[in-house]
Amino acid sequence: MRFRIGMVTLGLAAVTASAGAQGAAANANCTGLTADACQQVVDLFNYMVPQLGTGLAGGNTTLAQGGNMGGRTLGLMPKFAIDVRINAVMGNIPVLVAPALTLPGDVAPPAKRPFATTTSFVALPAFDVAIGVFKGIPVGVSSVGGVDLLLSAAYVPTVDLDKISVTPDSPFKFGYGVRVGLLKEGLVAPGVGFSFIQRALPKTTITGIAGSGVTATSVAIKDLDLKAKSWRLTVSKSLLLFGLAAGVGQDMNSASTAITIAAPSPVPVKSFTGLKQDVTRTNYFVDVSMNLLILKIVATGGMVSGGDIFTYNTFDTAPDKSRTYASVGVRFGL
Repeated sequence: MRFRIGMVTLGLAAVTASAGAQGAAANANCTGLTADACQQVVDLFNYMVPQLGTGLAGGNTTLAQGGNMGGRTLGLMPKFAIDVRINAVMGNIPVLVAPALTLPGDVAPPAKRPFATTTSFVALPAFDVAIGVFKGIPVGVSSVGGVDLLLSAAYVPTVDLDKISVTPDSPFKFGYGVRVGLLKEGLVAPGVGFSFIQRALPKTTITGIAGSGVTATSVAIKDLDLKAKSWRLTVSKSLLLFGLAAGVGQDMNSASTAITIAAPSPVPVKSFTGLKQDVTRTNYFVDVSMNLLILKIVATGGMVSGGDIFTYNTFDTAPDKSRTYASVGVRFGL
């Protein structure tokens, strides 16, 4: 499952772990014997969170949808759509190295180092529901001002591997939002809409062990809390068997976590809270769908760019580079 791939990859990188922002100062908490290991973990957090945020937010708030859903189906129940998708970001995973121990009493920041990265998909599942609550005000053969309620859910499994464990505080985290129809899709008119939604991952703790025996070092990213607030301006048109949708918007990612590093005795445990990142990236995407009565098979291609993403150490692929992503999903609705 895509989410497992993303979270376990993050945990594996943390085990070999580094520090905070390409061009940024060293984290003030990363001092003493474990300064290098601490800084590597901070950098890992800052480098990977924007990729996880794109995997969480994806493209369209509802697959293949531009305007609002409309009125009732057969005059009985609100129109609705349920979709399940997998979002895969073409990401980069830092190839970090065993941390160096500084001399006792050394208060200087760790030396900056260059790190290579490997190209890898960072994948997450998404579950979304749209319910039409107001069909809008009739204007000619179309309508404007319709309203849809948006719901979403993110899933994180519990993973227990040899030296890595991923433990969410609960398997699911729910999100919510709204879409306002600027123009309802009709026989001739395209559907145009504006939506806003907040998604989130369950708070998750990732722990791992680097080395073995007397040299084993325990690393923990505790209570990783990632939220993505997104707005989208979308347009769509169904063409009998096929449909097209496109959109633009922004993702405002906000993440926080705590770090704990336990090196071999007598090195003291390093632990601190309040590590945060806030970044806004612009998102462009296109949906292509195949219409099979009440079922749609949808493929999405998109790109995110912009935002200030900093790390202390340097990487061969910049943390703020533009990234492409793709989604494949199924939508059911009436």
